[in-house]
Amino acid sequence: MTPDVIAVLLAGAGIIAAIQWWFFLAGRKARAATSDARGVQEVTIAVEGGYEPSTVRVRAGQPVRLVFDRRERSSCSEEIVMPAFGVRRFLPAFEKTAIELTPSEPGTFDFTCGMSMLRGRLVVEAAS
Repeated sequence: MTPDVIAVLLAGAGIIAAIQWWFFLAGRKARAATSDARGVQEVTIAVEGGYEPSTVRVRAGQPVRLVFDRRERSSCSEEIVMPAFGVRRFLPAFEKTAIELTPSEPGTFDFTCGMSMLRGRLVVEAAS
């Protein structure tokens, strides 16, 4: 192999590694849900090429309202799936969709788009 071919192969491998890191390993901002007067924890999650915030922190044993604000028409983001809670919901483009649940146990629970390309997580912490 010539040095030019090796350089191209190394550059390609570097780009692939960077993409994998961005989608699967990069740290994402976490946001704690805020509670209203009735004790319902709520957070709005922007849906636009991903989830922002992609990690949401809530307390176990209290109702949670996740408001998904879909800001695009991409077919990948038209559905939200939360297997641990039996949720599979269509998200209309340019609308907000509320999903309500009450996590009973602490843990980390993933949510994805219908194609499993967009990823987020719900971190349920023990009630204090």
